[in-house]
Amino acid sequence: MAAPHLSIKKHFRKLKDPRRVRRSQHLLLDIITITLCAAICGCNDWQQVVTFGKSRQDWLKKFLRLPNGVPSHDTFERVFERLSPQGFQACFGAWMNALHQALGLSPIAIDGKTLRGSGVGGLQALHVVSAWATANSLSLGQVTVEEKSNEIPAIPKLLELLDIHGALVTIDAMGCQKEIAAKIVEGGGDYVLTVKENQPTLLAEIKECFAKAAQDNFEKVQNDSYKTEDCGHGREELRHYHIIIDPEFATRPDWAELRVIGKCYRECVRDGKPSQVESYFIGSRKATAKVYGNALRGHWAIENTLHWQLDVSFAEDANRVSQRNGAENLAVIRRVALSLLKQHPDKRSIACKRLLAALDPQFLQEVLRGDGNSGEV
Repeated sequence: MAAPHLSIKKHFRKLKDPRRVRRSQHLLLDIITITLCAAICGCNDWQQVVTFGKSRQDWLKKFLRLPNGVPSHDTFERVFERLSPQGFQACFGAWMNALHQALGLSPIAIDGKTLRGSGVGGLQALHVVSAWATANSLSLGQVTVEEKSNEIPAIPKLLELLDIHGALVTIDAMGCQKEIAAKIVEGGGDYVLTVKENQPTLLAEIKECFAKAAQDNFEKVQNDSYKTEDCGHGREELRHYHIIIDPEFATRPDWAELRVIGKCYRECVRDGKPSQVESYFIGSRKATAKVYGNALRGHWAIENTLHWQLDVSFAEDANRVSQRNGAENLAVIRRVALSLLKQHPDKRSIACKRLLAALDPQFLQEVLRGDGNSGEV
């Protein structure tokens, strides 16, 4: 049997049905579960969802009521357009956070991705700001806005949906804002924020601190360093992380609980051509350079383990659902489906796992379980 806190039924039983109940021929939980199962199995539109549901109807009846069989594709489309994205996200977020707690705390990366296919008929493409547990490959929450430029005010809204107590939250330079740093600390978490030219005063002071410390070979400041070397795919890469703990500069008190400033020097040789990049960051946790280096490397995993997979394995950019609620709710379904597929210990690719789930109901049930074991959905 599934652990109660990890079951779909537990986390969706309070979701408000947007339809008139007396006219509803299909149960809301049945519709949501069929859609999630279909997404895991490789379905990317409503017609495919219905095809999956009808072909697996006997298996679905083992744990769903299906009083009037599998709904039509129009019903799926209508229900997902009417569902409150906030309520839907809250239910999935509670489920994923329960799984996150069961797996153990992981650094949380926050970053945005545009749903390019949603920008049709004169509509702006939706931009989804996601929270991704990097070590556990779990989608913990999302907030959708109309434009990438609205990502900054979306991040505090996303943080309100998350349990970040004790977590290390990483955000790129767009999210390097005093209010966001304060929000993370207020939630009991710690931050690692990349610093670029959008914070010119902070960036200048960090550079000055490192230059001043270097004059005395860093003997007058508490500091630490960490190096990594990677080779593969025609590339050799050296990263050198250097941090100063409890630095002194004028605007430090403006940043909530700022304890660390850091610099990353990256030297890369690709196909015989060398390049050098230097970047800077701030953090609120008094930790080693290795902790910060791993957190920063882990942050960019959101591009490969979430965004890239959504486009390549789930064809997200090609999805033409443009209705606002429907597109947003489907984005949630895709992220949860990907999260569950990644939890299964099978070593095959996501594409192969989706195919196997479509062919083998037992494997699909294991994926839905969230921990690779069969049991109650």
